[in-house]
Amino acid sequence: MPKPASDLPAPASAPAAAAPATLAEVARRAGVSTATASRVLNRSAPVSPPVSARVMAAARELAYVRRRAPRGRGTGVVAVVAFADPVRYHTDPFHLRLLAGLREAAAGLELEVAVFTVPGSAHRPALLRHLCGGHVDGVLLVGAWETLELPRLLRAAGVPAVSVGRPPGAGTVAYVDADNLCGARDAVLRLCASGRRSVVTIAGPPDTAVGADRLAGYRQALAQAEAAVGPVVAYGDFSGASGEHAMLRLLRQRPALDAVFAASDPMALGALRVLKRLGRRVPEQVAVIGFDDAPAAARARLSTVRQPVEQLGARALEMLLTRPDRSASLVLPTTLVLRDSAG
Repeated sequence: MPKPASDLPAPASAPAAAAPATLAEVARRAGVSTATASRVLNRSAPVSPPVSARVMAAARELAYVRRRAPRGRGTGVVAVVAFADPVRYHTDPFHLRLLAGLREAAAGLELEVAVFTVPGSAHRPALLRHLCGGHVDGVLLVGAWETLELPRLLRAAGVPAVSVGRPPGAGTVAYVDADNLCGARDAVLRLCASGRRSVVTIAGPPDTAVGADRLAGYRQALAQAEAAVGPVVAYGDFSGASGEHAMLRLLRQRPALDAVFAASDPMALGALRVLKRLGRRVPEQVAVIGFDDAPAAARARLSTVRQPVEQLGARALEMLLTRPDRSASLVLPTTLVLRDSAG
């Protein structure tokens, strides 16, 4: 049985003043995910012997020492505040995958994760008192939070906070995000390069950072491709029903459209349902690309932009434990996944 990471000897050549290696650095050196590295080093789940050997070798090379979460506040609990309707939160694939990544990373640091769901307009003084009252070691903010009051109060109480997703105000709070703009731009450029002449978009809410970034990527791609037909936008709220309504509006506005970029997979799947009902062949007549790479996208053979959702959670937790400056940011790359809907 391999020794636990805390027993790994540091190489004699390691500089005394070098910053300690992180779990993410060990994972990169071994060519595995942070979650897999955590499973090996904490022996929390079985991993194949070759992968385990690579992780242990990387830990030795980097002089990695297993770190427990800081206990400055002594609670061993990290709060996740998700700004979403509770019912939708528990059915949304993004939130489920994000929480899975968070819980796995937290287990490796002997932390517990407490989740609080807050509808966008709700005022929750009891929650504020709990978060600022010494009950948690840090707070992760998830979703389209609008008020800057919570980060300010957390900062005043000395509670570190990190946003999963770009925050509404620059320098408000440190954040980890996927490269939404480049992901959207790559998807639309692919549609243009495949000969599509009339590319429309179903955009997310324009008052959210993710909605604005993916819309900006769409517009940049059309400009870069020097598209003969200009942009046409219909807005949704990332749900399947809103994708259906937006698709109908786009078809009324531009009957000859031949490609759709949707800012979420549920909206793209809603668009596919409308196109099927109306007899439009996909992808022969209309190509469709979504965003997220949710499990339903693979089942429907939907082309999409994959964002590393589980990694977002793990890296946000790692950042939180370093008590980052509120201007700190980390943007993870996305990947275009082509399937049957955009052949």
